[in-house]
Amino acid sequence: MEYVTLNNGIKMPMLGYGVYQVTNDECERCVRDALDVGYRSIDTAQAYGNEEAVGRGIKNSGVKRDDIFLTTKVWVSNGGYENAKKSIEESLKKLDTEYIDLLLIHQPFNDYYGTWRAMEEAYKIGYLRAIGVSNFYPDRLVDLCRFVEVTPAVNQVETHVFQQQKKAHEYMEKYEMQHESWGPFAEGRKDFFTNPTLTEIGAKYGKSAAQTALRFLIQSNVVVIPKSTHKERMEQNFDVFDFTLSGEDIAKIQALDEGESLVFSHYDPATVEMITGLHRGKERVS
Repeated sequence: MEYVTLNNGIKMPMLGYGVYQVTNDECERCVRDALDVGYRSIDTAQAYGNEEAVGRGIKNSGVKRDDIFLTTKVWVSNGGYENAKKSIEESLKKLDTEYIDLLLIHQPFNDYYGTWRAMEEAYKIGYLRAIGVSNFYPDRLVDLCRFVEVTPAVNQVETHVFQQQKKAHEYMEKYEMQHESWGPFAEGRKDFFTNPTLTEIGAKYGKSAAQTALRFLIQSNVVVIPKSTHKERMEQNFDVFDFTLSGEDIAKIQALDEGESLVFSHYDPATVEMITGLHRGKERVS
């Protein structure tokens, strides 16, 4: 496993296991399987509706809690100081843990400044080891960084070979923030798993298109959290630390970038209406 050191000195695995759209019926088993494979980072969210299952999976895995990097996120409906403060307490209870390694603001909507104040407070107390954001584009990211006491440690955004977030990455580096990807496989769009560039490069290393894409992001200093409910696929996604892409291969994959979202744009008013109208655990909330 490779690690990155966040801006507050905390170490975070470069590869984790995400549980977005993993049902409660499967989630506990999936978390235990992932930890058995070797994953030591688990990513969930209030909106996923599976925090309790994640907590059980960790508790019953046999892996020490201190060896696991646990991430969750505050949903839009819990925005604002008071609501966020209560939701943090609720997440700690559901996850059955005394602390959360990384807490993110899930979306850049509602009173996220109030949410951030609640997170800063919990961070100073020790309930949170690091705090960050998700889906913050450069404009909102800069705005937040300029007016808070604790600079976000992580920004988790849609990132894959077709949307490499190059401009966003520049600003994350400027503010000493770790870039983390959600959707590293582009949700299978654009024939991702059979893409000629990825498959041809992967063949040189005895790797699949998916493994090649994950390795590309890791070498680009982007944390990845692929999801699968199948243990065999979890093992394949984890098997990306025994090869290094050449500079030539990196350049070929960089050329796949189209610079646009394949899922949804947070600049689109219709998307904002959709996200801000959702209740926790009811709809897609990447």
